Amino acid sequence: MSTIDNMSVNAIRVLAADAVQKAKSGHPGLPLGSAAVAYELWAKEMNHNPANPDWPNRDRFILSGGHGSTLLYSLLHLFGYGLTKEDLMQFRQLDSLTPGHPEYRHTKGVEATTGPLGAGMAMAVGMAMAEAHLAATFNKDGYNVVDHYTYVLGGDGCMMEGISSEAFSLAGTLGLSKLIVLYDSNKISIEGSTDIAFTEDVEGRMKAFGFQTLTVEDGNNLEEIGKAIRAAQAEKTKPSFIICKTQIGYGCPAKQGKASAHGEPLGEENVKALKENLGWPSLEPFFVPDEVYANYKAISAEKAKDEEAWNKLFAEYCAKYPEMKKAWDDMFNLDIAKSLIDNEEFWAYEDKPEATRNLSGIVLNRLKDYVPALIGGAADLAPSTKTYMKDAGDFSKDNYAGRNLHFGVRELAMAAIGNGMTLHGLRAFVSTFFVFSDYVKPMARLSSIMRIPTTYVLTHDSIGVGEDGPTHEPIEQLAMLRAMPNFHVFRPADATETIAAWYSAVTSKETPTALVLTRQNLPQLAGSSKEALKGGYVIADSAKATPDAIIIASGSEVSLACDAKAELAKEGVDVRVVSMPCMDLFEEQSAEYKESVLPKAVRKRVAVEALIDYGWGKYVGLDGATVTMTGFGASAPANTLFEKFGFTVDNVVKTVKSVL
Repeated sequence: MSTIDNMSVNAIRVLAADAVQKAKSGHPGLPLGSAAVAYELWAKEMNHNPANPDWPNRDRFILSGGHGSTLLYSLLHLFGYGLTKEDLMQFRQLDSLTPGHPEYRHTKGVEATTGPLGAGMAMAVGMAMAEAHLAATFNKDGYNVVDHYTYVLGGDGCMMEGISSEAFSLAGTLGLSKLIVLYDSNKISIEGSTDIAFTEDVEGRMKAFGFQTLTVEDGNNLEEIGKAIRAAQAEKTKPSFIICKTQIGYGCPAKQGKASAHGEPLGEENVKALKENLGWPSLEPFFVPDEVYANYKAISAEKAKDEEAWNKLFAEYCAKYPEMKKAWDDMFNLDIAKSLIDNEEFWAYEDKPEATRNLSGIVLNRLKDYVPALIGGAADLAPSTKTYMKDAGDFSKDNYAGRNLHFGVRELAMAAIGNGMTLHGLRAFVSTFFVFSDYVKPMARLSSIMRIPTTYVLTHDSIGVGEDGPTHEPIEQLAMLRAMPNFHVFRPADATETIAAWYSAVTSKETPTALVLTRQNLPQLAGSSKEALKGGYVIADSAKATPDAIIIASGSEVSLACDAKAELAKEGVDVRVVSMPCMDLFEEQSAEYKESVLPKAVRKRVAVEALIDYGWGKYVGLDGATVTMTGFGASAPANTLFEKFGFTVDNVVKTVKSVL
C-alpha cells in the first residue's frame, strides 16, 4: 500500500472516530474495520462522479450496516460530495446533514435510508434488478447506456436477519451479475462473539443461493480487495459475495476486535491512541493533511471523466435512436400519468358488481401502456391479487426486459426490493394479501421515511376473506398502515374509487400508497366520483341543509351505508353518507373542504368498517359510534361472517338510531 493510500484510508478512520467521539454517540467499529474496503471500492473500482451524485449510470453503493454511517459520511466529505468538516462535527445533531443513520433525500450521495439491518441488502437487490431491466430495455449494440454495478456493504447482523436470505435467494435465482455484496466479516456483534448465535457456513449459504463467493483474507490489503472486486465485476452469470475478513475497531489498541468497539465512542484517550497507532500527523480533532485532500480531489477529477465519456456515448445514442431518447424520457417522467385525469377510457368501467381486486387488475393493465416505468408483481399470489400485466413479459434471468416480477413467498424482501427499484427511478408495485402486510410493514415504513412512491397492492381486505379464517382475515392492519406518516392507504368502494386509487399512486412523487382491495364483489355506486382523490367526499347526501346524522364508511361498507341510508329514510331519518377511501388524503385537504364534508355542527356520526375501530374516534367524536370489528374473525362463508359480526343494514340503522 502506498503512503498516500495508507493515509487516505486512515483519514476515513480518524474522521469517523472523531465524529462519534464529538457526538458522544455512534458506532466507530464498522468504519474503522471497513475503511480500506470502502476506500479501494470508491477510489479505484467504482464509477461515480461526486460533482453529479445523480448521474444516471453511476454505480450504486448502499451501506446496509447503516449504524456505521460515519464511514459513508467520511467518504462523502473526502470525495467532495458537499459534506463539510463542520457537517461531520455535527454528527447526530438536530437538523444536521449527518444523522445517526444515512437518510435518502437528506444527504447527497446517500442512495437509500438504512438502519434496519438487512434492509440495505434487499434494496440493493432491487437496484440490481432495475439496472438489469433498464439495460435490457435500452441498450443497443455498441451503446450500453445502462451499464453499472450495485455494491452493498453489510456485516454479520445483516446476514443474520432473514430479509437478506429472502433477497439473496431471489438474486441468485435471477442471476444478477451486476450485484456485488461486500461482507464485513469481523465475527463480533453487540453481545460479543457471533459464535454465541451465528455459527453457520455463510459462504456455503451464499453458494447455495447461486452466488460466486470470494474471500479477502486481509481486509486492510488494498491489492487483495481490488482483485476480489474486479473478479466480481468479471463474473457475467451470477451475483458475487466477497467475504472481507476485518477487525472491528481496527487501529485502536484497547478496542480492536472487541464488542465494545461496536456501538459506543472510543473515549478521548483511545482516540488519541488510535491516531498515534496509525501514525497520524496530528491529534487535533478532524485534522486531515492537505496531501490527503489533494489525493481525493485528484481521484474525484478522474471519476468525472467517467460521466463525460458516458454523456458523449448517450448523445450519440440519442442522435442515432431518437425513438429511444423519447422512450428514455418517458421512462423517467414522474408526471407521465397525470394526463390520465381527463382520459375517459382510463376512467371507464362496466356497471356490474365486481371485486375491487379484479377492478384493480383491469386498471393496472390500462396503466402499463401509459406508464412505461410501471413494474412489479406479487409474493407468489398474482392470480389472486390480480397483479399480472398481460403481454408485458416475465422478468427472469433469460428476460430482464419483462415487467412482471415473481418474488416467490418472500413478502419482507419483496417490499424492500420494490423500494430499491423505486429508488432507481422505476414505478414499482408489490402485492400480497392484506393480512400479510404485517410482513411488509417494516419496508413500507422505509418507503414513507424515504419519501418514495412504491405502491402496495393488498387484497382480501377484511372478514370477506371468509373460509380461510382468522389467520387470513385482517383486523388491525388498516389502523397499522394508517398510523404511518406520509403513507396513503386507499380502501376503495367501487370501480371509480379503485381507478382513483391507482391514479393517486402513479402520480405520487414522495408518498407511497397502499391499495386495500376486496375479494368479494361490490356494486358500482351512483354517487362515486373523482372526488375520491380528496380522500373523503359526500357520496350520498341528505336533503336537509343539516343532516340528521352522518354515516362514514370505506371499501365494501360504503354500499352498506348507502343501503342503511335508504332504510332510515323510510323512517323519516335523513342522513348523509361519506365515503372515506383514504383518511390520509382527506387530512391533507383544506379545513374548508373537510368542514363541507363533515360539518362540526353534525355530531351524530357512525363509522362503518369491517376492521378494528382504531382511528375512527377523530371522525365520530364522543357523540358518535362505530360498526366495526372488536376481535378476530372466523372461518365461514363471507356473507355469514358479515351477518355474524353486525355488518348488516339492520345493525347500521340500529346504531344510527342509538346516537340520535
